[in-house]
Amino acid sequence: MATVDIHNLSGEKVGTLDLADEIFGAVNEDLLWEAVKHYRAGQRAGTHKTKGRWEVSGSGKKLWKQKGTGRARIGSIRSPLWRHGYTVHGPVPRSYDYIFPKKKLLGALRSALAAKLADGKLIVVNAFDVKEPKTKEFRKALNALKVDATVLIVEEAKHENHNLALSARNIAGLELVRGNEVHPYHLLKYDRAIFSQPAIEKLQVSLKSSVSKRKHKAEEDEGAKKATGTPRRRARHEKAAEVA
Repeated sequence: MATVDIHNLSGEKVGTLDLADEIFGAVNEDLLWEAVKHYRAGQRAGTHKTKGRWEVSGSGKKLWKQKGTGRARIGSIRSPLWRHGYTVHGPVPRSYDYIFPKKKLLGALRSALAAKLADGKLIVVNAFDVKEPKTKEFRKALNALKVDATVLIVEEAKHENHNLALSARNIAGLELVRGNEVHPYHLLKYDRAIFSQPAIEKLQVSLKSSVSKRKHKAEEDEGAKKATGTPRRRARHEKAAEVA
């Protein structure tokens, strides 16, 4: 079972936390790609629009007779072949969001957490005890935790930490989310991820319960086989000797 150190905001180690193997195990890159694609599709505005035939200005009268003029035949000044004409099959406002299975989303979240742990960029603090809403003091705390790039702060969902929100909102490259709102996209977007101990513990419980029972049983059986060891197969010459 993997473990991670628990620090305080001064950067001092105050304990360790056991991490579940069902969550912080293998990394499924294909699943992460699907989750990020779904998230970014939902963020699209979809406000693109071109004018159709009934929306462009201009008369619908036929400009000249069909035959006898020597010019190309034309039915309307609003033709898509002409300047200021309408657009054929142009884009219209729509939503790019689509249904993404919840099990796949939770599986991607487990993979994102495992990837952060494997890279050594997962930090756990005992609590975000911010006494005053001052950005300078919180910046010092991040420096003590050796955060020198973009960072994701994850706080417990039910914990209303107003001072933390005020202290962190003016720091560039930092995003504060609740434990029930964290997405694989957030973990992959930011270089470091800092969880409060209650937030990571609660997230572990919810993700552990979402693991497939069939998969969990297969992992337990595999571990039992490795512990007991597989019986050695007899060589061919040994079997032949017994038959003779």
